[in-house]
Amino acid sequence: MLNEKSIVVLPFVNMSADPENEYFSDGITEEIINALTKVNGLKVIARTSSFAFKGKNTDVREIASQLGVASVLEGSVRRVNKRVRITAQLINALDGIHFWSQNFDREIEDIFALQDEISLLIANQIRDNFGHFNIQESLVKKATKNTQAYELFLKGHFLQLKWDAPSIAEATKYYEAAIQLDPEYARAYYGLVQSYGLLAAWGYMPAEKGFELAIKNFMIASDLDKSLPEYGLSFIGRSFWMEWDFSASYKQLANMLNQHPTYTDGLEAMAELLQSHGYFDEAEAYIQKAMTVDPLSANHLYTLAHINYYQSKFENALQLVDRALVINPDFLLAAELRILCLIWLNKEDEFEAAISNTPNADVKKLYFNIRNKGKKTLPASTLKKWQTVAEDKQQLVPYELFALANTDHQQEALELLGKYVEQKRGQIINFRQDPSFHPLHKFDAFHKLHISNFKLDDEIEVTRETNNSYDDNFTEENKQLEELIQIIKTQQPFLNPQLNLRTLAESFNVHPNKLSYLINEKTGMNFNEFINQFRLDHFKKLALDPKNSHLTLLGLAYESGFNSKTVFNAYFKKVENQTPGSWLKTVKQ
Repeated sequence: MLNEKSIVVLPFVNMSADPENEYFSDGITEEIINALTKVNGLKVIARTSSFAFKGKNTDVREIASQLGVASVLEGSVRRVNKRVRITAQLINALDGIHFWSQNFDREIEDIFALQDEISLLIANQIRDNFGHFNIQESLVKKATKNTQAYELFLKGHFLQLKWDAPSIAEATKYYEAAIQLDPEYARAYYGLVQSYGLLAAWGYMPAEKGFELAIKNFMIASDLDKSLPEYGLSFIGRSFWMEWDFSASYKQLANMLNQHPTYTDGLEAMAELLQSHGYFDEAEAYIQKAMTVDPLSANHLYTLAHINYYQSKFENALQLVDRALVINPDFLLAAELRILCLIWLNKEDEFEAAISNTPNADVKKLYFNIRNKGKKTLPASTLKKWQTVAEDKQQLVPYELFALANTDHQQEALELLGKYVEQKRGQIINFRQDPSFHPLHKFDAFHKLHISNFKLDDEIEVTRETNNSYDDNFTEENKQLEELIQIIKTQQPFLNPQLNLRTLAESFNVHPNKLSYLINEKTGMNFNEFINQFRLDHFKKLALDPKNSHLTLLGLAYESGFNSKTVFNAYFKKVENQTPGSWLKTVKQ
């Protein structure tokens, strides 16, 4: 079922004269996405799925259908010297009608206030049109007092999201430059944490140096701001992947997701932690939650594929990883998981095609033969060659280890696995669940390789909050609704075509969140439906008054507060099941 309180923010088009300003328009888009995710009750599609449509001329209704949202925001950014002009349009995805649009022309120094203003306006428009949720007074916090530092951060972030080593290395220069201008810029430090950590993990800089720089910047960033989701993610990068401190990782993830429940990187990390300990149902629940707001993420599909792979559901895993590779054909880890699935499914022709022109193809072929052709003994020359394989820190998949574990050389496998565990290699963090290691489970030494400090409680505690004053509240809310209706009938604020929930709340002397709840809970309508019913009644009175016979029906609609011919006709037909003209003829007969 479609969640009507949902939105995708499509990448804003760079309309600046300089195409290099794309980093700025992308940054504005992501900031608005991040701001809207703070509104509880509003489903906001994550950046990955939103940016999958960048540069594509896809109909907004098709995009909304793929992503399962009711509204689409699109816009453009034009930057001229120290000014920025942003145009934004909010579209009802069900019928393609623009129900809100606005232009903003501001000084670049006001960029954070502008992002906050746009985000709040969007949230209010969705609430007015689709139903209640609470909205904070502010959604965007000023990250830095130095606008130039912010621009340098955006350039670094733009490069980092290219996810290739040269771009990430270049990103560190922009992050460092941003910090030079603002030494208290927490997000720039977190950018360095992630960039240095990735470069070290991928082997593009000495691991000891890279992780040392990552930890150094993490310590500074965490002192500056622990409220950012980047803090939790950086903490997990160290505690989970580097230290294998699963208990601390779980506590941090639970805390982070309590503050940022739809933060997809956090949901994915929780799924990875749970799968590493065999809690597959719980892991899948987390990754499925991530996929509701980021359905086109290759990473999420890869994680879900892994959850299936570790349960020996190889056909399911293969289908999922194939979908991931359609989204991102350059996803090397997904390609390696696909090869493993083909090995387990004994699909030799597809396997041969998959390993063509890949590193270590001979070892992959050897493991295929071990699994599917009964090969059980390896030559002494191979065993000798593999004695130093643990020194290769850039190894994506430990095929040599898999081969040893599934032949007559299981003692050698245990010895090599022990070295990997001692190194806390990310490639084997799931060794307890990996089907390639099942033959080693019979050895006590296998279970003593690493004792995890994490165990998920079997019981789920459900806290039930009771409201003893329910009846009193119910009566009070009914009274407030009656007062509201009386005010609307006597003062006729609905005649103002620009009326919105906030302005009505001010005249009613109540918080917009409370008024939104009152209308939605007591009438089952969203704000616009609630107001349009008064406009419709007013229109009918005007239409039936002989004094107005010289006026058009559309003119009378505008007199009644409707500000759009399309909205008026659609609402009238929805309520009366006929056009305004047909209705008038019927009632006059």
